[in-house]
Amino acid sequence: MKIRHGIIWEGMKKEIPMQLYLGLGILLIGGILLGGEYFLVKWTPLHKQRVADATLKQLPYHNDSLGVDMQVAAGIYGKVESFPGGAKIFRPRFWGVGPSLTLTSEPNVDHAAEFSQYILAKWETDGVLGNIPNYHFDHTQIMNRDAVLLQRSRGHALILTAHVISPERIIAAECSTGDADPALLIGACDESLRTLKIAGPEPPAAKPALEDVTPPTFTPPRVTTRH
Repeated sequence: MKIRHGIIWEGMKKEIPMQLYLGLGILLIGGILLGGEYFLVKWTPLHKQRVADATLKQLPYHNDSLGVDMQVAAGIYGKVESFPGGAKIFRPRFWGVGPSLTLTSEPNVDHAAEFSQYILAKWETDGVLGNIPNYHFDHTQIMNRDAVLLQRSRGHALILTAHVISPERIIAAECSTGDADPALLIGACDESLRTLKIAGPEPPAAKPALEDVTPPTFTPPRVTTRH
């Protein structure tokens, strides 16, 4: 019996270290996982903010032949390729299609300072009539000039196009998010397009509407005479 008990005790002494090592290993792995989760929770928002700041940082762009000046988001501004009547600014990617901004210019033969009601109505209804997904029309002003912003989907990308008119020329600027983060890059497109400035005399600022301050007509009280 003593021999048997001795064998059992020796076996237990051999098993205890293995169980101890296993428990320590589980605790160590759990600690690493918890630490990694804490690191990700704290680090990820800061990393996303740094990426957003770097993407949205604006860089100056000037093109004499097109007659434009603007600020282009760094997440879009990479290479520049010129072609007759336009230029393309893009950031190439190793995989997929990167964001891009394509500028084109055409003469304004009518020398109008504003888009016609006909073309505005056409742009506004294109989304419904053409069944264009995620279509949005916005008649606005860009750098004190009449402009229209059109947003739509094209494959995996979101496209934001600005049409800006001056008496000398009409500029179309099409910005694509490519395969990049559409939520971030569509903001970069919007901020870039809203800085587009066309060369030439600026139209006069619209005069504020005058408020009617004419006092109401005074009506004297009615006097009743008793008899």
